[in-house]
Amino acid sequence: MERKFQFEVGECYHIFNRGVEKRIIFHDDKDWTRFQNLLYLANGDKPLVFKLLQGLPLEQERGGMYASIIAYVLMPNHFHIIGREDKNSGLSRLMGKLSTAYSMYFNVKYARSGPLLCRPFRALHIDTDDYFRWVLSYVHLNPLDLMHPGWKEEGKIDFDQAVKFLQSFAYSSYPDYFLAKRLATKIINKDGLPVEISDLENVEKMLEEFQTPPENSSLAWD
Repeated sequence: MERKFQFEVGECYHIFNRGVEKRIIFHDDKDWTRFQNLLYLANGDKPLVFKLLQGLPLEQERGGMYASIIAYVLMPNHFHIIGREDKNSGLSRLMGKLSTAYSMYFNVKYARSGPLLCRPFRALHIDTDDYFRWVLSYVHLNPLDLMHPGWKEEGKIDFDQAVKFLQSFAYSSYPDYFLAKRLATKIINKDGLPVEISDLENVEKMLEEFQTPPENSSLAWD
């Protein structure tokens, strides 16, 4: 399904995609780390040169950046990215390079063929500050589905356990905002934040944000 809008330079977008047929796309730590590192390395105009089943360190040079990744989370069969269009077609180039590189790695490793991710990737324009705060909270709270499936429907969760889990989950930008700096922090561009988010370090506040979505918010997968 084609998108009904064009990415505009300077604007932020919620980008998300999942495995075809809702299949698992991360089976082990090497898969998770591979995709996470590609979020950085694919976000640049320098060609990716590597052997498919060898490591892909973040220290490699990536060239000129296509777009700003402001936040992200990886889940077993899908991922979410909050990105800013910094140059024409920047986000599309990033997503094309990222999807191709990871799919090639995955298909070789698991002896499969064909598309791994749905096409096209989904994207929604984040057009207000309230929407941005809501989707940022949603992205950073997403891993709680692994700790407590059904928490969204129940509307409650243990705050202390939630904080510990989010702090321990490596495949999200939550640690880069609210914990000590790590090598993966270079994936995100905090300068791209359009609003103040310091209070969202509090998981209870993020839950409040998520439970009061703006009217124009959407997470449709159609």
